[in-house]
Amino acid sequence: MSEGLHPFRRVAAHDTGAASAPVSLPEETPVAVVYNGSTQAVMMTTPADIEDFARGFTLTEGFAEAHEIGEVEIVAQPNGIEARIWLPEDKQAALDARRRAQVGPVGCGLCGIDSLAQAAREVRAVPPSDLVLAPAEIGHALDALRALQPLHDETRAVHAAGFYVPGHGIVLAREDVGRHNALDKLAGAMAAAGTDPGSGAVVLTSRLSLEMVQKTAMIGAPLMLSVSQPTAHAVRLADEAGIALVTHNRHGTRIFTHHARIGSAHVL
Repeated sequence: MSEGLHPFRRVAAHDTGAASAPVSLPEETPVAVVYNGSTQAVMMTTPADIEDFARGFTLTEGFAEAHEIGEVEIVAQPNGIEARIWLPEDKQAALDARRRAQVGPVGCGLCGIDSLAQAAREVRAVPPSDLVLAPAEIGHALDALRALQPLHDETRAVHAAGFYVPGHGIVLAREDVGRHNALDKLAGAMAAAGTDPGSGAVVLTSRLSLEMVQKTAMIGAPLMLSVSQPTAHAVRLADEAGIALVTHNRHGTRIFTHHARIGSAHVL
């Protein structure tokens, strides 16, 4: 990766006493997702695991299925990165319907869409799964993800998304300054590895918002875990999609939807 495209950079920071010390800060770089030669979106992203991001973004936005995504070409440009993907011609209609015409900032999950209908788009229900987690596995999964965040350890300024499989722990984890980007990177990594989304839970460091549930439903995972509360809309959508929504923090464990996914569950 060329100079300027590292995931973090050390800069000088002064405290109130005028002393100076180096501080690690995460980078954010424009990444253009290009389908069939045409730019679909430009997202501000941590410049790491860009191929995973491009694959995952394609999947979670509903542009194509995993088997329809061929080679992803990552090309460094003077002002950012291009992720070039070729999709079947019959996917062009979906691309045209969701054409984004603006840059997506790191905190944005629904930026660039041009109608309320697109913001409230329905998601398919996740496939049937026998997945059930023991209550103790909830905290274990979140702790395990915390131990797999080297960029957070360096900068204290990024989100993470991981995939927890009972008996195996966190099998994949990705980080990014944007929580949606971290989940997209995880989705792409899962697709590349051939990971069965029905075998485990998506584990997040960020709040469980509508668009995070939408993306998880597109991945096909039946359970989401986080330390942060969900929004009311996210709870409704997760219930409709067949996703168990669970939070675990100092206030206890709360299971908002599909309680049967947690064995012998006691909702706090």
